[in-house]
Amino acid sequence: MNAARTLPPGSTIGILGSGQLGRMTALAAARLGYRCIVYAPNAEGSIAAQVSAGHVQGAYDDTAALARFAGQVDVVTYEFENVPEGAVVECQKLKPVRPGVKPIHFAQHRLREKDFLRKLGIGTADYQPIRSDADIATATTLPGVLKTCTEGYDGKGQARVSTRAELMAAWQKLGRRECILEALVDFQCEISAIVARGLDGTTRCFPIGLNHHQGGILRTTHVPSNLPAAILATAERFGVELANGLELVGLVALEMFVTRDGRVLANEMAPRPHNSGHWTIDACVTSQFEQLVRAVCGLPLGSVDVLAASRMENLIGDEAKDWGRYLIDPTARLHLYGKGEARPGRKMGHVTFVTPTWAAPRSRI
Repeated sequence: MNAARTLPPGSTIGILGSGQLGRMTALAAARLGYRCIVYAPNAEGSIAAQVSAGHVQGAYDDTAALARFAGQVDVVTYEFENVPEGAVVECQKLKPVRPGVKPIHFAQHRLREKDFLRKLGIGTADYQPIRSDADIATATTLPGVLKTCTEGYDGKGQARVSTRAELMAAWQKLGRRECILEALVDFQCEISAIVARGLDGTTRCFPIGLNHHQGGILRTTHVPSNLPAAILATAERFGVELANGLELVGLVALEMFVTRDGRVLANEMAPRPHNSGHWTIDACVTSQFEQLVRAVCGLPLGSVDVLAASRMENLIGDEAKDWGRYLIDPTARLHLYGKGEARPGRKMGHVTFVTPTWAAPRSRI
């Protein structure tokens, strides 16, 4: 560890974004003795600011506010990948930004992302750009899923299509924006790898999670996944290759499909803590949020050994109102995000069920 590059406890971490990922990062940072200051456009509704030392309000294109924010912190990170790239560049002029600009550049644009994954030798489904009527007329990646190249998450900004007529209708509905058409994948399950990479290039991959989605939203993650060792090794290798290819300092999550014939195909990445890694708070030696803090501050990365078998479940909308039942369940670990209105499709919290009697194998690090 290079002491000159290490930020000791007592230093201040700046977080671009103010949602639940920022909130849980701030809580992990506080446990290690760090302060966090949050930057977000809205002063109200910032659930990360509820547990942080400060909050700077400003638009993401407000260079004066960004400079004021950067002047109060020692390092900057971001809690979601749709922070405008320009805001990250502005902060980087004044303070180190980790994971940096490169990861967000690729993560913000699905076509750019897929091209980058292919360049690294990471398998993906077939895909093609949709930018014009001519692209639709010659489309061959059908049936498929049409997605906007930018923005969109939790199933938003996308449509499943089977014919060119459906493709045209969906593209019109999405405002004729630049899109990517991804071929449908005949998959047996969905998994994710979450990889941390430190200042010295050291990497740690958390155990692969087995994910189940419903309506485009993650519902559950199981660890261990109980998948064959060869599949887990490929998934881990893809995650590490992505982290190294991005040259990031921080975390990156790679969501993948496991096909029925045993292939592993990357779906999308996120250079930040990920919903499928929430189980690590209660069932891993080092949580993904503490690992992010360690990485961006130049500390040694923590162990990713598993403490207990776990099942993480998201609490969507009114499901969070059943909080009482989880508090009396000795296997449940409840996490509520402090959000106000419980709207349909809104992640209000999560609960992780743990089985402490499970004998966890040691990680390969």
